[in-house]
Amino acid sequence: MAQYGILTALLTPFSADGSIDGARLAAHAASVVDRGVAGVTLFGTTGEGASIAASERHEGISALLDTGLSADRIVLGVYGSAAADVAAQIDEGLRAGITRFLVPPPCYFSDAGEDGIFQWFAELLALSASEAGIILYNIPQVTGVGISCPLTWRLKGAYPERIIAIKDSSGDWANAVRLLESRSLPVLLGDERLLHKGVAMGCVGSITGVANLYPERLCNLLASSTEDPMLSQTVDRIIALPVIPALKVLLADALDDPAWENVRAPLTGLSAEQKSEILALEGKGMAA
Repeated sequence: MAQYGILTALLTPFSADGSIDGARLAAHAASVVDRGVAGVTLFGTTGEGASIAASERHEGISALLDTGLSADRIVLGVYGSAAADVAAQIDEGLRAGITRFLVPPPCYFSDAGEDGIFQWFAELLALSASEAGIILYNIPQVTGVGISCPLTWRLKGAYPERIIAIKDSSGDWANAVRLLESRSLPVLLGDERLLHKGVAMGCVGSITGVANLYPERLCNLLASSTEDPMLSQTVDRIIALPVIPALKVLLADALDDPAWENVRAPLTGLSAEQKSEILALEGKGMAA
């Protein structure tokens, strides 16, 4: 199966006026690639992709490409309830040379059954060019709609050339085991705490938010298939808080650049108490 390695789920920096800060985004992407990751994911969950307007997505894409980063090292997150809107985002990525797309299920109608979700993906694939490879994105704790193992296998069976992988961010180890044991498609795990176990079973990599902070540690974990206990503790601390604001606080601290703390509504920043707590705990934990 194709190996993906560690892909940093890029945080998106915002200027004081709320616009995408392309210079900071480009510099950060170049930094994590220089530090060993195989590539980056733009506008995923960690990158607040669902809050990025269609009219501004090109700014992020151009910022990465203008650094000299090859398009084949970029996975583009795409979102929407209308298949045609998602297809338009895919077309934009294809025009820039990007061919891998991270696609969650439509989630506005949370009671849609698996037949309906299958049909939505079928429509999306019909509307988008054949060179667009789809990474199914299972993150039900965020979307409220999951992509079950049977639905994954059904989609892969129906569209073997178009469904190229699944990212399982459910945090459900039993679900990951079912996917990995099936050997039906490449599996990327989003929960860094499960990655060492997944690699031992054939997991091909991870699209990971913590690689914004510790790309080398994630690469070492993947190569060794050995848990990094301090990294797992970091994840525990992050998920105990609003995840994206917490990641941004830690990155801002690491870079000594407070602008990284800016988030876009509907997200809000950490409270002063939350910020102090995670900075104190993380500093002690990673120094230990």
